[in-house]
Amino acid sequence: MALEWEQLNVDSADPVALGRWWAKALGWTVVNDSADEYEIRPEPDRLPGLLFAPVPEKKTVKNRLHLDFRPDDQQAEIDRLLALGARHSDVGQGEQPWVVLEDPEGNEFCVLGSRAG
Repeated sequence: MALEWEQLNVDSADPVALGRWWAKALGWTVVNDSADEYEIRPEPDRLPGLLFAPVPEKKTVKNRLHLDFRPDDQQAEIDRLLALGARHSDVGQGEQPWVVLEDPEGNEFCVLGSRAG
C-alpha cells in the first residue's frame, strides 16, 4: 500500500482571507479559490497543499498539529511575517531557539532557527 500526502486541512472562519494570507506568507500558488475550499500549493502540480475550509466555531485551544518552518534568516522572516499580520504566541514554550507565531485566525506555527553547519 502506498500513501501520498495530498494536503493539510485548516478549519477557518474565513477560508479565502486566511488562504490568501498563507499564500502570501509562503509564496505559494492558489489552486482553488472557492469560499468552501480555498487551496494553495508550492506550485500548481506540487504536493502537499493547504486546504482552508469554513467552520462555524472559533478556535478555542492550542493546535494539536502545527507547522514548523526553517528560514535562512530567522529574525528577517519573523519580521516579515509579523508585518503580514502574524502575532507572537505563548504556548508555554519558554526560552527556546524557535519562535511561536499565530496566523490571523490564531493558528500557531513555529519559525525555527537556522540549520547548524
